[in-house]
Amino acid sequence: MTPVSSHSPHGQSQLRTVQVLGGGNAGSSAHVRSLTSGLVARGVRVTVCAPVEADRAYDFTGAGAEHVHVPRSSDPGSVAALRMACTNADLVHAHGLHASFRAVLALSGRRTPLIVTWHDRAYTEGARAQFLRLLERRVVKAAAVVLGTTSALVDRARRTGARDARLAAVALPGPRDAAEQEDPDRLRPKVRAELGATGRPLLMAVGSLDRHRGYDLLLDATRAWRRLDPVPLVVIAGEGPLRAELQRRIEDEGLPVRLIGRRDDVTELLAAADLALLPSSGESRDVLAQEALHARVPLVATYAGGIPELVGDAAELVPDGDAEAFADAVVRLLGDPERQQLLREKGLRQAATWPTEDETVAQVLSVYDELTQPRPLI
Repeated sequence: MTPVSSHSPHGQSQLRTVQVLGGGNAGSSAHVRSLTSGLVARGVRVTVCAPVEADRAYDFTGAGAEHVHVPRSSDPGSVAALRMACTNADLVHAHGLHASFRAVLALSGRRTPLIVTWHDRAYTEGARAQFLRLLERRVVKAAAVVLGTTSALVDRARRTGARDARLAAVALPGPRDAAEQEDPDRLRPKVRAELGATGRPLLMAVGSLDRHRGYDLLLDATRAWRRLDPVPLVVIAGEGPLRAELQRRIEDEGLPVRLIGRRDDVTELLAAADLALLPSSGESRDVLAQEALHARVPLVATYAGGIPELVGDAAELVPDGDAEAFADAVVRLLGDPERQQLLREKGLRQAATWPTEDETVAQVLSVYDELTQPRPLI
């Protein structure tokens, strides 16, 4: 796909976009950072509206954007700050449901085109689930285009009332300081020693400690691995509301699991692992799955959400919610070096089919062009 120009054909000023990000999971935040860098390189003016801690973590200003602090809440002050930041924008691009809803409120009464990218589903239960469905309907009806990172999200947007919903090209961004990355093979022994996995298999899971991530299933599965010799160590990198509950289970049941909190060296941790584990029941375009295949680390995941579409036959996929099947798949894979090697090779081939960062930026720019450039009469 050929990138379009950020300038209008009639000599108007360069395109100005506002990217709106809420709290932002790792996937959407990294995507906005990558998109910002690509847009700025093509002459687009970018303002990123996000909480200040998101800019600290992902350095949108370092990518050439103006950063405007907008708290995650949808209170009148946050909406007013976002509305001011969107003044004179050619278009607004919001990422995630809550950020999109804030953008809808901020653009009320204006004709500024709104693009929405859904990176994942919002998870909740009970009365709040009905509230989220109402938000979804409000957002998709206001958006000129809805981009979904999986076919399931695109279908959901269409069912909810989107007038134009498309599959998004979303690349796994490379490390920002690629030239300074150390050799993972050289780091591997050091990382494994730090985690306490010398002389035993290291199984790595990454993600916020939330209910839908499937960590209860993962802890159930680890009970079956205690009979192995040596006993594998499961390391979970992430933070969230379930931390105390999970830690209590680990201690009470004597499970071979370590919670190490939020880390900024996940790439190095994953490269040191024997297997990557993704027990989630509803991930979309999961960052861990992408990084595992890129790093040639065999992946065991549940057959749920957008994972099958993402990984194809390059991972061991087990039924969603089946702890016994998950445990058995890990045991089989640990005992089958040939299968591990086959998954490494398939993983690289599958990763090569995913969009590049340039292709991702080009697709977004083509959507921007549709919404902002006058079309010649034929």
